[in-house]
Amino acid sequence: MLQLNAETVHTCRDTIKRLSGEDVSRCFQCGKCTAGCPVAIDMDVTPNQVMRLAQINGRERVLASSTIWLCLSCETCSTRCPADIDIAKVMDTLRKISVAEGYPSPEPAITGFHRLFLASVEKYGRLNELELSIKHNLAIMKPTKDIRLAVGLFSKGKINPFGGKVKDRERVKKIFAESQRFVKVYPESIEREAE
Repeated sequence: MLQLNAETVHTCRDTIKRLSGEDVSRCFQCGKCTAGCPVAIDMDVTPNQVMRLAQINGRERVLASSTIWLCLSCETCSTRCPADIDIAKVMDTLRKISVAEGYPSPEPAITGFHRLFLASVEKYGRLNELELSIKHNLAIMKPTKDIRLAVGLFSKGKINPFGGKVKDRERVKKIFAESQRFVKVYPESIEREAE
């Protein structure tokens, strides 16, 4: 059960604001984000409920939810928000907090897909669709899941079986190296707030 007290009620809200620049306290629960969300029906906590929980420091409930991982980042919620809150950015921030604080993913197939996707881009400088599909299907123990689709894509020349690499891979490596500073700085900001 969620316990509220005057000292900690805004901890989650303040963390989100500091990390993303978005002030969830401006949300007045109109529900437009949830009404427009294409995957709200599959979420355990709807987008407007996420906003409310963030306002009242329901961080454990939000950070352990499937919702932040099911979010497509399509920005429909952000576009519809009359308070001009970038809700998709809030969801992204909540995913970062969840990872940094070590919450186990309730959607391991989704988080695994994210890791494989980024590893492919880091390795080749672009996405290798075939390798990603094979590795993901093996990870979820469905190795033949996309066989029919792959045959059609191969026959139409839509997938290069050898992938390909971008010419300036050093630039991509630099982007990944520079992004590590955000990963390293983030946990320190959480620790400062907890003090």
